[in-house]
Amino acid sequence: MTATDTERSRAYWEHPALLAALVLAASVPLLLPAIPPLTDLPGHMARYHVELAIDRSPFLGRYYGFDWALIGNLGVDLLIVPMARLFGVELGTKLIVLAIPMLTVAGYLAVAREVHGRVPPTAFFALPLAYSFPVQFGFVNFALASGLCFLAFALWLRLGRTGRLRLRALLFVPLASLVWLCHTYGWGLLGVLAFSAETARRREQGDSWLNAGWRGALACAPLALPSVLMIVWRSGSVQGDTGDWCIWGNKALWIVSVLREHWQAWDFGGAMLLILLCLMGLLGIDFRIALPLRLAFILLFILFLLIPRVLIGSGYADMRMAPVMIAVGLLGLDLKPGARRRRAALAAVAGLAFFAARLTVTTIVFAKLDRVWQHQLAAVPHIAPGSRVLVMADGPCSGEWANRRVDHVDGLAVVRRDVFTNGMWALPGAQLMQIRYTQGDPFVTDPSHLLRPRICRGRLPGLDEALAALPGNFDYLWLIDLPRAQWPHGAGLIPVWHGETGILYRAAAGAGANRVQAPAAR
Repeated sequence: MTATDTERSRAYWEHPALLAALVLAASVPLLLPAIPPLTDLPGHMARYHVELAIDRSPFLGRYYGFDWALIGNLGVDLLIVPMARLFGVELGTKLIVLAIPMLTVAGYLAVAREVHGRVPPTAFFALPLAYSFPVQFGFVNFALASGLCFLAFALWLRLGRTGRLRLRALLFVPLASLVWLCHTYGWGLLGVLAFSAETARRREQGDSWLNAGWRGALACAPLALPSVLMIVWRSGSVQGDTGDWCIWGNKALWIVSVLREHWQAWDFGGAMLLILLCLMGLLGIDFRIALPLRLAFILLFILFLLIPRVLIGSGYADMRMAPVMIAVGLLGLDLKPGARRRRAALAAVAGLAFFAARLTVTTIVFAKLDRVWQHQLAAVPHIAPGSRVLVMADGPCSGEWANRRVDHVDGLAVVRRDVFTNGMWALPGAQLMQIRYTQGDPFVTDPSHLLRPRICRGRLPGLDEALAALPGNFDYLWLIDLPRAQWPHGAGLIPVWHGETGILYRAAAGAGANRVQAPAAR
């Protein structure tokens, strides 16, 4: 017996209480950690603090500059203004970041329901992508824009389905601009999704592909205002690099890394499952992908192949596209017509179990990383406010699957002590903070703070160079997560804090480089 529409309307996986519980469950991994353990987030938090406190701090203006400008990368930078007044930068950031996976899951479920007229049992396989690799990396403005994009697209579909096209046109002029303001990529994604949906609708009504595409593009005119904002942005003083085209090995890696988190076998296996489901839907093997999202999936795949690694100053542009593309394919996925109800129920159970398992592992990983971060942050109270801190954060080669994510933990010293650290990045066209302290060159900006093994260090300076640059240019040397065997010693360094891994030194007044001895380089 095949499932009827009436039976499907009563399917347990479509119950509003279950769907609401899934949205809330998406926040669980972020509840316990004091700071969400996303790699780049402390660096972003340092920027938020500079943005908010530079005019009243006696120290920050010596080291940093901040000039507001209209760019398509201001999501959390704007939200933190009221949130910090209520909760402070740290808790305010946590609350904003905690909401992002919930917005994403809500957007996924809303799109699936609008595309299929109900929530298909296969939609739950997309939900773990709320914690995709770009989110783990700490691309919070992008993640926020992506979540808002899916919610906006669901509204776009609903207004189109109910024939309220004039209202849709009026609403999406400001909505598209809002998504663009959060992050440009979110607006681009919204354009691809809306264009695909309108083209598919015209095609299903009998138009040729050419005519359907043309009319689909015209229907997206209300989304075009950010194009003008882009011209204003790019014609101003903010510029950003674009480059690293067609690095095919990296693109293949980004595809299999969509769930990259900690344990490679677990993450890789999950990614392959999602990729397999998308391929089965495209080929019509047991599943199908609804035409609007099948078309969007194909367009996103083409864009993924074409766009470079660095786009308008934002790194890993193609990497960010990979999980979004797979999410679109999974949200369009459904069992073929005529599938037995038991099979649909089993698919729902499998999808829900997959989401629960991924959330459980993410919660464990985040708790582990939080302990690592808190151990290193115990050094911060020992740093005098307004100091200059030379940071060297230990870590594996970038090709390794997992690490302890201490790359930008030093950003929290900026938040708490108004210090300078060499771990901040200043990317014109991507964000609005500038680095003014240049005396410690080459230890001024990211990635001069990354202490990698010699085999993969490349041109990055090592600990010997840091010790030579220390006298007179910096007040402290903070070695983050560095094993004890790698700690330097000498009269020029006065230990003021240390843990099992990691140590903070105060530079002795007038100390010369020849008074400090580094251990043998790795």
